[in-house]
Amino acid sequence: MKTKLTKLGPAKVRPVLFLASQNYRINVYRNLLNKLNAHQVILVVVSKTQPLDRILALYEEGQRIFGENRVQELLQKAKNLPQDIQWHLIGHLQTNKVKQIIPFVSLIQSVDSPRLLAEINKQAQNAGRVVDCLLQFHIAQETSKYGFSKAEAVDLLESQVFAEMTNVRLCGVMGMATFTDDMELVRTEFRQLHHIFTDLKAQYFTDAPHFKEVSMGMSSDWEIAVQEGSTMVRVGSLLFGPRN
Repeated sequence: MKTKLTKLGPAKVRPVLFLASQNYRINVYRNLLNKLNAHQVILVVVSKTQPLDRILALYEEGQRIFGENRVQELLQKAKNLPQDIQWHLIGHLQTNKVKQIIPFVSLIQSVDSPRLLAEINKQAQNAGRVVDCLLQFHIAQETSKYGFSKAEAVDLLESQVFAEMTNVRLCGVMGMATFTDDMELVRTEFRQLHHIFTDLKAQYFTDAPHFKEVSMGMSSDWEIAVQEGSTMVRVGSLLFGPRN
């Protein structure tokens, strides 16, 4: 379902603005959060490469969900920041690193293969917990990006192997649009992901209220993502400035 949005302003803010004070970043955060809350969209603050004090500043504003791309950085921050932070792994995850993050991660957004999901299930079982996951779909034109095709996801969901996975819970889908200035292409890709979600929900998760998340949209395209049905956006540079 499409929704109309009022504009926050240009998604790509001029770099000079990021030299401003912490108060500026807090104001940007509050403004963004208000826009997202109006549409019941969850904000995942992408905190990769950010120092602890910047993360804590948003934590003190009430932010509890942060996303990391790299396992080692997530582990280091999880051990040095408040324990009620919900850590999302949003970058490519290698199977040999799954065991390390199981005690700390709240949601693994980047499940891009049956083999990875099986390893998450195995390590979650060893740890005595159920791990929430999203299936990542390849919707972009870049071949360098990871993810399932819809057909591959259907094969997984209809397999006996998946039926026997009792320590993972699929909560929705995730995707990254093409890195481009062509916002109509981006919109088309987001719409494609939402259609995949709708089809999977109707076919496999009708009675599963936890299967509800469509994680799409980042700093440069979050408004389009929300218009196309996103329930969760991953925003970093809009809040912190460009990374070094």
